[in-house]
Amino acid sequence: MQKPKLSFWQIWNLSFGFLGVQIGYSLQNSNTSSIFKSLGADTSQLSLFWLAAPIAGMIIQPIVGMLSDNSWTKLGRRKPYILGGAIISTIALMLMPNCPVLLAFAPLFMGSLLLLFMDLSFNVTMQPFRALVSDMLDDRQKTRGYVIQTFLINLGAVIGGVLPWLITKIMSIVEVDMTPQAGAVPPAISWAYYIGGSLLLISVLVTVFKVKEYPPKEFAEYNGITEKTDNSEQKESFIKLLSQTPKVMIQLGVTQFFSWGALFIMWTFLFPAIEGVVTDNSGSVLSSSDASNWVGILNAVYPIPACIAAIFMTDIANKFGNKIVYAVCLLFGAIGFCCLPLLSNQYALMIPMIGIGIAYAAILSMPYAILSKALNARRTGVFMGIFNFTITIPQIIIGALGGIILKYCFEMNTPMMLVLAGSFMLLAAISVYFVKEKNVK
Repeated sequence: MQKPKLSFWQIWNLSFGFLGVQIGYSLQNSNTSSIFKSLGADTSQLSLFWLAAPIAGMIIQPIVGMLSDNSWTKLGRRKPYILGGAIISTIALMLMPNCPVLLAFAPLFMGSLLLLFMDLSFNVTMQPFRALVSDMLDDRQKTRGYVIQTFLINLGAVIGGVLPWLITKIMSIVEVDMTPQAGAVPPAISWAYYIGGSLLLISVLVTVFKVKEYPPKEFAEYNGITEKTDNSEQKESFIKLLSQTPKVMIQLGVTQFFSWGALFIMWTFLFPAIEGVVTDNSGSVLSSSDASNWVGILNAVYPIPACIAAIFMTDIANKFGNKIVYAVCLLFGAIGFCCLPLLSNQYALMIPMIGIGIAYAAILSMPYAILSKALNARRTGVFMGIFNFTITIPQIIIGALGGIILKYCFEMNTPMMLVLAGSFMLLAAISVYFVKEKNVK
């Protein structure tokens, strides 16, 4: 028995809440380094603060996946976790700009706690969205489902990246003083977090109220499984589940390691790489505040080509195959990363972001389209959570070693970290060749 074919807008609503989650996540990616530097952190310490995100993801996503696999409520299977995580995420975003006030004698410590709190809640919200697409769509529509999800993720990244810059421009027009105070989070970033938190909750509510998940009996019929499982299956150990990991997940894990490692390097070191270096068209070096805002702009630029690529990716993948599209997109990303350190004009830096954006579109869609075809429908949530290890482990390694690499290998030459990111992305593209994808008739 096949799942019903969903319309474009039905598939759109499945992932619409991810738009808001990504707004929050983009705000974090663009501004975390700037926030911690404003609170007194040293550049070589930045990657350590960024460890909160991958550690939270590695712990939370498999747990949420396992719980949601076995949760059948009136609200649905995945939606209770999506909604609960969104509420906590909104609170976390509202609190983050106020860490110097909440714990004035130790703002860095407070910021670290809030960052961890924020990442835990983001992961509670994000994980079920991956499984929800797999639950609701058959194999013929899964690539389209994850591509639409990718489009919304990147649209959210654009909004989140541009918010601080846009707020600064609007406030300058109405002549409101937005000068950052020493030891405090810049006002534009604070307002961006407040607005981003509100948009996150609103978008998630759209998914919660617009999507009706399949009830247990119907879900079982669509997937050719029994409606109920015995106690031994419900209590299956996590170690046993790991032993049942599909081979394609391990193959994709190699690609994921290098591609997410590259992205994490960029998110961590882009701001210090351009601070004091990037100039405007007149040749004047941007101030630290302007450089911080420009990182937000650059983080809003690369999702734009990612959105455009996502529009065409389904048809191209149907013609040439997911693997070919995946590898070629990653090559564009490798070129983009390697070109970043060669440029210093703030507007010229947008050009390499095109290649990075094309790679990002593939990173957010192709692995899930390939993996979802190989998963047991009953265990989709937990295996998607386990697959998140392939995202978090490279980030943890880079977070732990990034400062050491920067200090002892590159002698604090931060732009060289972007060259390292390009090398990682090239290795990711090569590794796609070894992925064995299940064919769908």
